[in-house]
Amino acid sequence: MTIKQLLIDAQAIQVGVKETDWQKVISLAAKPLIANGYVEARYSQAVIDSTLEHGAYYVFDEGIAMPHARPECGVIKNGFSLVLLDEPITFHDSDKADIVIMFAARDSNAHIQEGIRAIVNLLDDEEVMRQLRQARTTQDVVEIL
Repeated sequence: MTIKQLLIDAQAIQVGVKETDWQKVISLAAKPLIANGYVEARYSQAVIDSTLEHGAYYVFDEGIAMPHARPECGVIKNGFSLVLLDEPITFHDSDKADIVIMFAARDSNAHIQEGIRAIVNLLDDEEVMRQLRQARTTQDVVEIL
């Protein structure tokens, strides 16, 4: 299944989010995944705790954050959530990011292979990145993806 389909199925696309607190952004990203049975409620706190302990290693130079936690931290089934922030923010000790893609994977293998590879392939396209940053509606995002 594609990232696009996973995002649609999870109803997990949020556009134009005005939030400056990275912990609230993590919670916002997890909210549709929790509501639709992809992760347990504890998943977002596990991501926050991991960030506080290990830093925001999931933020990349391109302004993309891919917060996630280990499968045993409450993953029920593989899923993705996309949050497009109006303004880039710092995640704990990181560079700034305005595209947040939370992913949850049932096992470490899927966590590495499916999640990261799929996201990197999608976001390796500069035109897609530009269009995502200009998207104003969920439908815009679906059409871009």
